[in-house]
Amino acid sequence: MSINIVAASLRACSLACALGVLAACETDPTPIVEDSQSLSLAPTGRSGGSGGLSTVSGDYRLGPNDRTRITVFGQPNLTGEFMLDGNGAVAFPLIGNINANGMTPRELQQAIAGKLDPDYLRNPSVSVEVLTRRPFYVLGEVQKPGNYPYVTDITALNAVAMAGGYTYRAKTTEFYVKRLDKDGRMVRVVAKPETIIRPGDTLEVRERYF
Repeated sequence: MSINIVAASLRACSLACALGVLAACETDPTPIVEDSQSLSLAPTGRSGGSGGLSTVSGDYRLGPNDRTRITVFGQPNLTGEFMLDGNGAVAFPLIGNINANGMTPRELQQAIAGKLDPDYLRNPSVSVEVLTRRPFYVLGEVQKPGNYPYVTDITALNAVAMAGGYTYRAKTTEFYVKRLDKDGRMVRVVAKPETIIRPGDTLEVRERYF
């Protein structure tokens, strides 16, 4: 076999591999939505105050690794800080695990109160405060892929900078952001550098193939 034939075969194999990787990326079954639709997705709320406490809007959706303070008024033994586990569940005294994933703080308040009343307390008053929101993730063609602490109003470009910047193979003009929508469904947002990142998001920096 001549050198030219071998070289041509290697080029063909390389192209087939690249196309195979690209095809694999495009077979992700997660539904794709446009960035313009992301306004209807689960919002983050706003942070405020000092000491890392967050005054979170009532429609913020809880998720894995959110840290909360739950207060049952008049019941110090039922009051404290609780972190949602990897599945979004919170272990609460007396009533056990509650699946809080996708709930708003108000919905979690109601769920806890409903499980305490009437077996343990009559008409309990419960409040839920989000102390620390879950991190976001940066994957793909960045220097330091991994999870990073959430910062209010951070953009996709800011997130890439936190992850050490792009690799030389990165596609820098368009990304995917995986997140939960308002119905708790995982979707992929076709994002731009200015897209706002939310707690729990996974930013995927794609590779340039050609």
